[in-house]
Amino acid sequence: MTLVALDWIIVIASLLICFVPALFFGKRAGKSTSEFFASGRSVPWWLAGLSMVATTFSSDTPNWVTQQVRQYGVAGNWQWWAFVLTGVSTVFFFARLWRRSGVMTDLEFYELRYSGKAASVVRGFRAVYLGLFFNCFIMGMVTLAACKIANILFAMPPWQTILVMGLLNVAFAAHSGLWGVLVIDMVQFVIKMSAVIAAAYFSLVAVARHTGVGDSALAGLDKLVSTLGSQQVTFQPGSQPVLSPIDGRGQPILDIMPNFAMSDLALMIFIMPIAIGWWANWYPGAEPGGGSYIAQRMLASKSEKDSLGGTLFFNLAHYVLRPWPWIITALCSIIIFPELKDIQAAFPAADPRLIGHDSAFPAMLKFLPVGFVGLMVGGLIAANSSTILTHLNWGSSYLVHDFYRRFINANAGEKHYVTMGRVCTVMLYIVAALLTLSRFSFPLALAPACSICCAGTGGGSTRRAKWWRWPARSRCPWCFSP
Repeated sequence: MTLVALDWIIVIASLLICFVPALFFGKRAGKSTSEFFASGRSVPWWLAGLSMVATTFSSDTPNWVTQQVRQYGVAGNWQWWAFVLTGVSTVFFFARLWRRSGVMTDLEFYELRYSGKAASVVRGFRAVYLGLFFNCFIMGMVTLAACKIANILFAMPPWQTILVMGLLNVAFAAHSGLWGVLVIDMVQFVIKMSAVIAAAYFSLVAVARHTGVGDSALAGLDKLVSTLGSQQVTFQPGSQPVLSPIDGRGQPILDIMPNFAMSDLALMIFIMPIAIGWWANWYPGAEPGGGSYIAQRMLASKSEKDSLGGTLFFNLAHYVLRPWPWIITALCSIIIFPELKDIQAAFPAADPRLIGHDSAFPAMLKFLPVGFVGLMVGGLIAANSSTILTHLNWGSSYLVHDFYRRFINANAGEKHYVTMGRVCTVMLYIVAALLTLSRFSFPLALAPACSICCAGTGGGSTRRAKWWRWPARSRCPWCFSP
């Protein structure tokens, strides 16, 4: 993909609009850890909600949704739609409680809720595990997605993408703290949504032209529905999904609900997530009762009402409004690039090792016209930054406030802890970059351990707020028995 002068102007304008306002928050963020990690607890509901939505829209999100749609149909999204139950419970049962607690991080709540050595051990362990290992694992996945997109669109090697995005994200995260992250998120959300809506529109136009039915998005939509409405996808582990006419033995591509006649598929994409996954697991942005950077926004809200309003807005936008442009683009990619070899043929300069079904989303961006290419590039940079910025600030808050300040140096001044927060910000990205460059040979080996440590802790996150007898040892599967 080639960017002309107009595209570059739009990219630069997008970056300036996103990042320049954050420069003015550096002095305020440097005053104290409360300002650096919690924005002085003065964030209005709409800014908290927009930041939550922007943070959970990362550069890998459209790619992942595209992969699920191409492999399992629209119903494949139930692997994450099931977490709406967690989100609703957070809104109505926990949002006010988080703000009322007055803690700076959700991990600090352990020693407020529990007592003794068990509470301290759980807080310290999870600060290092989540703030460093799990956090860098997530940032590595997000960065790898950015590398794939840049490789497909511009044939950029991974190290160049990592370097450019690292310099941009680390500089602003270290300088402006959470205030800068929130302001950047707000602007980036508008840019990102404009870009993906444009991608969905021009993908439908591309379908119309590709199938010879016209050159309008409406004609493309009609062709999309008529073509895929009679198709099903059959997927076997270890093999490529196969498209075929609907015969009841596959998953209809356009059906929102899974085909329960396919018991294995229904169990994987619907039954397990809706019955167990939403409460039994822990994952940033979808954990029962709130936590991680979602709790960070609730704790930074200026009132309990703002905490509830921001979380409600996040759940509506996250589950109801935002995913459909990605889904439409993914469906269009099935018609234009039905197999992985079609993507490779369209982008011969791309690294074959990086080509997968998730590559179909950036592949569809080749149909964007001049001007919109620049908007999409700006949107992809925004998508990456909104997530990385949050993870850098959130992870450093755990490492500094819940580990370094709590267990190593408890008597230093506020400016010292802010400085340590900035040092941790740089360190976290370096670790995430190394994981990305390793092609995840190490992180993939670590993935089972990540799953084990987070399995079963979701129930504890919910019960600890409502059942006073729920013990601290239930929060750490590696160190304690439930």
